[in-house]
Amino acid sequence: MSSNEKVPDVNIETDKNSSYDELDHRVTKESTSVHIYDKKYISFLPPYSNAMIQIVMLAFVVFMTPGMYNALSGIGASISGPDGVKTQDNSNVALYCTFAGVGFFAGTLCNLIGPRYCLMLGGTGYLVYAGSLLSYNHNQNSGFVIFAGAYLGICAASLWAAQGSIIMSYPTEDKKGRAIMIFWVIFNLGAVIGAIIPLANNMHSNSSTVNDGTYIAFMVLMGTGSVIAYFMLPKEKVWRDNGTRVVVKDYPNWKTEIFGSFRLLIKEPKIFLLFPMFFASNWFYTYQFNDFNAGRFNIRTRSLNSLLYWLFQMLGAVIMGTILDLNMFRRSVRAKIGWTFLFCIAFAIWGGGYKFQTGFTRADVKPDAEGVYKLTPMDFKDSSYIGPMFLYIFYGIFDAMFQSYCLWVMGALSNDSETTSYYAGFYKGIQSAGAAVAWRLDAYGTPYMSMFASSWALVQGSMVLAVPLIFFMISDHTEELPEEDIDDDGINAVVSLVSGEGRIV
Repeated sequence: MSSNEKVPDVNIETDKNSSYDELDHRVTKESTSVHIYDKKYISFLPPYSNAMIQIVMLAFVVFMTPGMYNALSGIGASISGPDGVKTQDNSNVALYCTFAGVGFFAGTLCNLIGPRYCLMLGGTGYLVYAGSLLSYNHNQNSGFVIFAGAYLGICAASLWAAQGSIIMSYPTEDKKGRAIMIFWVIFNLGAVIGAIIPLANNMHSNSSTVNDGTYIAFMVLMGTGSVIAYFMLPKEKVWRDNGTRVVVKDYPNWKTEIFGSFRLLIKEPKIFLLFPMFFASNWFYTYQFNDFNAGRFNIRTRSLNSLLYWLFQMLGAVIMGTILDLNMFRRSVRAKIGWTFLFCIAFAIWGGGYKFQTGFTRADVKPDAEGVYKLTPMDFKDSSYIGPMFLYIFYGIFDAMFQSYCLWVMGALSNDSETTSYYAGFYKGIQSAGAAVAWRLDAYGTPYMSMFASSWALVQGSMVLAVPLIFFMISDHTEELPEEDIDDDGINAVVSLVSGEGRIV
């Protein structure tokens, strides 16, 4: 719309409840800039520029990258050689150290270059990492594996900052739980499909390592993730379901952005109360993947366990997403319900895990000089397998619920994409710092029971520390900061009026 054309009059009283389709028609038809991604081509699907469509695209990017990485890491130490476990542990330390360092400021990078480019960059790290594991099985080049881990940490920080910014700022407030649920289901479907690869390739193997075909398949899929990211829309072209456009601000330079993240910590100190939950949210992976799964089961059973772990994460996401979007309760009440449910579930699942862990130690599952195990690795055909199988399934369910709840709480604190980018950076940075410590402890041979106890204590203790924020600081509605620079065509003004909010959003 040119500067001389008049923005069409809109009756707030009659139009504030208009559907997305009506709003889209009214705004774009009055505008001279109609884009193909704003049009509906399939009657039962919203336009490509709709926020939920973009969230589904995001989910498929993560499906191909961290989803496949989770499937690969979920089977535990998967590289051969006498130092294979130690090399992979040290690579994970390098990964999470760089992840933590870069991740804390990854929101700055996301605001400067945009989520799409962060997602594209992120995908390359997973490809290089899988390639390094394939290389190690042939040449035992531990340096390359450790470098790949460090590079992946940088790339993963970029990817997850973009993911957090999108998943927390694109949906409307009443659909944030649903958006997180949809994302988590698709994301973990990637890990499920990825877990089928090593299971199929190693079904008839009693080995403890993964074959070449497994790594090659992962590399192809991980590379595809960056390609999918290329086709996502910049956030300034995305529309929410209520007809408002995602706020986009100008970010002058990197220095201003970095100071912005520190200003947010000073302005919103309540976020510190969530930091212990962030720290705990990846700590338990080390115990579950390397100590529980890799420590007690052979490769084909580990592959099956990994498949079940990620498969039932989808159920966990559905459960938590449903609870957090119960419209019969106010948002502040839903936060309390979600916390109470999660705390009780954590106590039950980890309590069950304690009984299983008393049955073996690190020394029991380590082969002697002649390759003989004191405890033979468990196989899924063993009669004793059913109990541990269900325990690992519940570990997966809990992981999805815990991380979904963290994302939802951060999304309840702000609808602003700049702020949520910072929150995502804090989340992934602190989460990765915890993971780096846990992987290093495992590399040092910390007793399994100590790894288990620390995981359980951090989960429950961090939730207790978050009580002041969860119970007293979550409001029923969060105002979004207005966009400083309004487009010349006046579309945002029309959208604001139509949505009945009476202000630019």
